[in-house]
Amino acid sequence: MAGFWGRRKREQEELQAQDADLARRAEQAIVAADERIRTSTDELAFATAELGDEMTADFHAVLDAVRTHMGEAFQLHQLNHDEIPDTAEELRTRNARIVQLCQWAEDLIDEKSAAIADAVARVRNAPQVVAKVRADAAALESRVPQAQASVERLASRYADSAMQRVARSAEEAAQLVVFANHGADVFERRRDAGRNREAVLALETATEATRRAAALLDAVDDFEIEALRAESTLAEVVADSRGDLAALPAAPDAPAVTAAATELQRALNALTPAGSRTDPFAELTRLRAANTALDAAIAAARYRAEHPLPTISTVQHAIDDADRQLGVARGLIEGHRGWIGADARTRLAEAERLRVDVPSLLPAEETREEALGTARRVAQLAAEALQLAQHDIDRSRPDQGWGGGNGWGGGNGWGGGNGWGGGRGSGGGDVVTGVLGGLVIGGLLGDIFD
Repeated sequence: MAGFWGRRKREQEELQAQDADLARRAEQAIVAADERIRTSTDELAFATAELGDEMTADFHAVLDAVRTHMGEAFQLHQLNHDEIPDTAEELRTRNARIVQLCQWAEDLIDEKSAAIADAVARVRNAPQVVAKVRADAAALESRVPQAQASVERLASRYADSAMQRVARSAEEAAQLVVFANHGADVFERRRDAGRNREAVLALETATEATRRAAALLDAVDDFEIEALRAESTLAEVVADSRGDLAALPAAPDAPAVTAAATELQRALNALTPAGSRTDPFAELTRLRAANTALDAAIAAARYRAEHPLPTISTVQHAIDDADRQLGVARGLIEGHRGWIGADARTRLAEAERLRVDVPSLLPAEETREEALGTARRVAQLAAEALQLAQHDIDRSRPDQGWGGGNGWGGGNGWGGGNGWGGGRGSGGGDVVTGVLGGLVIGGLLGDIFD
């Protein structure tokens, strides 16, 4: 009894210590939150003077919301220190709520304060940014005539389908340069008018315009290199394709190979003649796909020649064997349900689950090998289930056998001796292990236990 009261006293002391710590944190939190609201109000005043009311409206709204909700925290704090006695539970609940409100207020102020600081930094750095925008726009403008000349030169060599990606790049880049300069002008006018929000937006769009213009002009420079690389790769694929077609007589004779070779020859014949405007990207894509298809068809035909497809009768024979094995195992397990352990029943269930999928795999050539493998797996699982079930039965069977001895035939085995044929064996379960695959023994077991 003394131990009980001692434990109860320790628990009360721990709870009191936790309550004291919570009260201390609530005091600190409300002081910190109040100070943060005061400093944020000063920060907002400076930001408003620099950015204007429009860009600081969100910060204003946040501080108003924080003051409203912090009123609840101050009221709870007042209740904790008035003359009315409070229970420990009441104090605990109030202090937890005070901590929660103060943490929410500080997190929200932190988020909006970071946003307003970023806006202030953008406005302060705006003169440097706008100067960079104008410099970038001037540099890009000088590149436009060269890009236009490159487009005209490339258009005489490459087809419209290939030039589609850069045909208007120089023109669009020139338009973006004009837009960037206009955005810089708008920024300066809006800034001078004190409309900082619009000024910052105009500067951001001007910066994005220069970035996009640079990407368009770079694409023109890169196009010629990419096209030359595609032409070089196309020549290699053409040579490889012609070599594959020349070696076709040595390839296996299969309809898929013939069809793929015909398609590859058609792709070669469709290549643009030398000296004409060409689309090396599209031609490379088509020829590479046809070349890959022929390689895959030849590889598949060779594999099939080395690994002949099993006939339907072969698979059906495997299915029949699996069904017989399943029948024997199922009969044994169902006939001795109380003696059979989980391993045997699990293997039987897995075999029956796989057996359901076999018929759908049999007709198609693509899945016939899978059907054969699945059927053999079913037979194997059924055989394992039978072995495990017989082992469970042998362990559970009383010492007195059915024929007066330790086995079924009057001796220590099933045939009157220590094994099936009178010789010494290692027990019924081990004998079954040696002949599980035999359909004759399987049939005997099925007849015995059905």
